[in-house]
Amino acid sequence: MIGAGPVGLFAANYAHLHNLKTVIFDSMEEIGGQPKMLYPFKDITDIPVFNHITADELIERLTSELTEKAKIETNHRVNEIEKNEDSFIIDNEYLVKSIIIATGAGAFKPKKFPVKIAPEAEKRVHYFFKDPESFAGQTIGVFGGGDSALDWAQELAKEANVILVHRRSEFRGMQSSVENLRSLKNVEILTPYLPKTAELVDNKLKLGLKKMASSEIEYHEFDQIVVAYGFRADNRFVKKWGIELNGAGINVSRTMETNISGIYAIGDIATYEGRVPVIGVGFGEAQIAITDIMRRLFPEKTLTIHSTSM
Repeated sequence: MIGAGPVGLFAANYAHLHNLKTVIFDSMEEIGGQPKMLYPFKDITDIPVFNHITADELIERLTSELTEKAKIETNHRVNEIEKNEDSFIIDNEYLVKSIIIATGAGAFKPKKFPVKIAPEAEKRVHYFFKDPESFAGQTIGVFGGGDSALDWAQELAKEANVILVHRRSEFRGMQSSVENLRSLKNVEILTPYLPKTAELVDNKLKLGLKKMASSEIEYHEFDQIVVAYGFRADNRFVKKWGIELNGAGINVSRTMETNISGIYAIGDIATYEGRVPVIGVGFGEAQIAITDIMRRLFPEKTLTIHSTSM
């Protein structure tokens, strides 16, 4: 399993149900993928059976017994996959029968704050956070206009004063989130503004914000800022394994198999007509891929796919 986000973790659990031995690789220090990294406190609402559960709680449930079921290799970016008759060799170390790629949007890096900041002030600039309480009582700037910026602003507003800064008058994120933020007394929304200058003054981060289509610059002081300008994701690394990409995704068959027999792709890295990029769809794709793997490895075995088929 390459990728330890929710879909990869679910797939590893489902593989265990079929008594398949699994090793999970992830390039990050901590498993959980983008939900764990970017919005651990947010409710996961696209999975009906997991309504009112945060991303953090979902990852905890998916991993609660996983260390007993699978080998987990964090800080391990898979570099080489070599086909060896009816199996694969991963990084000259692991011999496996099948591979499932569940890397989501791929390796991602945040888009940096576009203003030069002195080294002593850089620790006040964040690209994600895990504990909103660490900002309690402070004035926090949130920069961006997408769902991540709006979600982060709403979460931080529970603990701090928030100034949300976006370069457009309209937001890309959900209108209901914008309306909720406008209703909060401790939230100020500044649009359309771009950050232009930054300096540390009297232990505060003082930013010059330029109003779009104007020479006007306003100065605001923040204790810290959170930047939500998005991430640059890259899945091109799979090309060196011989896997064909379709844009940023991998074309798959109806069994989630790639152009290489025995290698599958599930979750947001997989692409096919009509696919919806939500976690619940990825969970279903994991079941499809593992069912096909079982049929390939044990063609003589009668599979029990669901309890109703017993």
